Amino acid sequence: MSKLITFIIQPGHSLNGEIRVPGDKSMSHRSIMLGSLAEGVTHVKGFLNAEDAMSTLKAFRAMGVEITDPVEGEVTIQGVGKHGLKAPKNPLDLGNSGTSMRLLSGLLVGQNFDCILTGDESLSSRPMRRVTEPLALMGANIKTQEDGSAPLHIKGTKNLQGIDYTLPMASAQVKSCLLLAGMYAAGETKVTEPAPTRDHTERMLNGFGYPVKREGCQAMVNSEGKLTATNIDVPSDISSAAFFLVGASIAKNSDVTLCHVGMNPTRTGIINILQLMGANISILNHREVGGEPVADLRVMTAALKGITIPEALVPLAIDEFPVLFIAAACATGQTILTGAEELRVKECDRIQVMAEGLETLGVDVQVTVDGMIINGGKIKGGEVVSHGDHRIAMAFSIAGLRASAPIKIQDCVNVNTSFPEFRKLATSLGLQLQSIEE
Repeated sequence: MSKLITFIIQPGHSLNGEIRVPGDKSMSHRSIMLGSLAEGVTHVKGFLNAEDAMSTLKAFRAMGVEITDPVEGEVTIQGVGKHGLKAPKNPLDLGNSGTSMRLLSGLLVGQNFDCILTGDESLSSRPMRRVTEPLALMGANIKTQEDGSAPLHIKGTKNLQGIDYTLPMASAQVKSCLLLAGMYAAGETKVTEPAPTRDHTERMLNGFGYPVKREGCQAMVNSEGKLTATNIDVPSDISSAAFFLVGASIAKNSDVTLCHVGMNPTRTGIINILQLMGANISILNHREVGGEPVADLRVMTAALKGITIPEALVPLAIDEFPVLFIAAACATGQTILTGAEELRVKECDRIQVMAEGLETLGVDVQVTVDGMIINGGKIKGGEVVSHGDHRIAMAFSIAGLRASAPIKIQDCVNVNTSFPEFRKLATSLGLQLQSIEE
């Protein structure tokens, strides 16, 4: 039987200090994938040693790639080349990682072997037709369950054809899946997105010497390139930094510096939105590391105000909305979010689950089809359920900084999937968080 973890947050307190949050999860996944397919030895620093990224690492080990265990964020990958993967002996269990499953779908449809992708109960309930349907247009043989979910059954083929595909909704995972499949497809694969999404796949492909053309909202690859091993220094994950950006903004007398944070322009929506709300965030020591922009962020207490969130910023902050909802609950006035349907198909329906939790804590919210309306006010104590979603568990932990009584958060075990050091770092800054394991 799996363990149960409950967080209990004591109300109030400030956040103060300087920390470096763990490496970016998106880049950690991709460093393993592309390093495995490269020719030569790739060294990675800043790798996120958490369950999601480890699911990707274990999957490539199962396909014959030699990869060292992470030691203080350092990993060495013995690349096997673009066509060097071997058939896994068992289904590839990707745990709770949607990124692993969707990106691997694209990589594996063009291999010369068959495989099955599976995962935990949460991952097995998430929609996969968004990748399997465009892959089928390329000639892939990939089957979902009747409801469009995992396990995915893939029969490898050498007959993939490039396609010109326009995404129905902005999704970096779907874009990346198709670009990775395009590395094995005849002709050119073009992916057009309705709004910019994170571009780590394109940047890292270029970093490994694989040509990617970009024109506006379109990215293009073909099968002519090869991947050459390189060294990667993974910046701190802005999605993990987001909890402290909000926490230090809403807690009294707070002053926090977050070091070496990835500032990829497709990921900085959280900063733009908080600054529109009146947050006091300074961007310091801006630099570039391995093709990715990096900076230190200093955030201090501010009086936030409600805003209508510009829809253009939504895809640039899609993973940060659980904690942005907490910021909105602490702001003066009304915050309106639209254009965020993607939040309903994450680890859970993040719009509905966050709304239910906020209502439990006394916040006035109204759910809409593609977003939420939040009227800022006071946060009470109470007991909320994260539904196994790591970002929701951490968001409600941050809410405790402004609560009038303790907050108890059930089902927090999956915090380890994205941010295993969350409790240690949060308490080092001043959050009163107790973790109870049953």
